[in-house]
Amino acid sequence: MQPWQNESIIHLSQIIIQSFRERLGHSLSNLPDTSTGQQLAQALYEAPFVILAHDGATDPCFTYANLTAQQLWELEWDEFIGMPSRYSAEPDLREVRAAMLERVQRDGYIDDYRGIRISKTGQRFELGKTVVWNLQDTEGVACGQAATFSEWTKL
Repeated sequence: MQPWQNESIIHLSQIIIQSFRERLGHSLSNLPDTSTGQQLAQALYEAPFVILAHDGATDPCFTYANLTAQQLWELEWDEFIGMPSRYSAEPDLREVRAAMLERVQRDGYIDDYRGIRISKTGQRFELGKTVVWNLQDTEGVACGQAATFSEWTKL
């Protein structure tokens, strides 16, 4: 079974897409509104751009990483999900990352983040213009943050 076929991931995918639309005022994907939850989840998972999400814990852990993110970080789904998201950055860059996440928490989203990340094998890469936004479920409860970007450069 693919991750996008799991009911909890279908639900999280809908939260990611809806929270993006609410925060930024436009759609994250080009799918028609008539798509089913599973179709949206599959499209998000197979998108040619990175989509990541982590929970709202004090030390947030990844709850979502689409296929493009998995390939970039050289991690399988099971390695990514549950990993503290701070591990996606090198130790000396984690404070900058934490400050960015605090800014997102305060402002609801940012659309100008750039940073350096590192893959499982040590490959460093620079993120292009990255959008990071707060996630909110259908009850209005904060449930983490998500990020997307479509440009990166290997260093």
